[in-house]
Amino acid sequence: MSVIDITYGQLLMSLIFVIIVGIASVRLQLDLERDIFWGTIRTFTQLFMIGYILKYIFAIDNLYLVLFVFTGMIFFAAYTVRGRVKEKSIPYFVPTFLSMFASYMFVTIVVTAFVVQVEPWYKPQYFIPLGGMVVGNSMTAIAIALERIFADIRRGRDEIELYLCLGANRREATSKITKEAIKAGMIPSINSMMAVGIVFLPGMMTGQILAGVDPITSIKYQIVVMLMLVGSTAIGSIVVAFIARNLCFNKAEQILLK
Repeated sequence: MSVIDITYGQLLMSLIFVIIVGIASVRLQLDLERDIFWGTIRTFTQLFMIGYILKYIFAIDNLYLVLFVFTGMIFFAAYTVRGRVKEKSIPYFVPTFLSMFASYMFVTIVVTAFVVQVEPWYKPQYFIPLGGMVVGNSMTAIAIALERIFADIRRGRDEIELYLCLGANRREATSKITKEAIKAGMIPSINSMMAVGIVFLPGMMTGQILAGVDPITSIKYQIVVMLMLVGSTAIGSIVVAFIARNLCFNKAEQILLK
């Protein structure tokens, strides 16, 4: 089965959907026209840019270049998380980036080297798309976990300090809060597992089928991806939640959140 190419004219036809949304925003006074416009511009610009970059990377097939690009993706994801969480009193960016780098690199290497068994394991056609899915999905989980733990510690400050006064340490005083933050980060990926194949067909599977890949092969890849995402969101949420929890206290077990 050959892939049906989309011409630039056909691509521009898809703007009808954005125009409909823009008109709805104006008529309903949602004040989203500016965001819709710039979101559309960024979608075209960023995707075409990454497309040409990937063509260059695929042609070179160099380990260091692949790892450099993947590290850049993780850094941008951590920067995006910082923009979403907006916590100013705790310096969590660097620890979050390092924990994301370690966990995402581990998960992606395991998948490419041992599950899919790509030769070599860093082959960019596999490593970057699979790693990108790990980064994109786990980024949301980490943002949710961080938002939850900072908000709950601030909200439950009096109760936590009471526990500390009674002799509990930071781990014991915030045990429930930490568990709830990790759970909040993991729930979206678990819910996706419950609905996949019945409620929706995931993007990777759909893309492979449109490209002419056998549906069963596409399903196998999608199962690997779904399990990979559950693992990466769990690891990322757990590590970041524990790090964030510890950053909220000083050595004297005092809460640093303002």
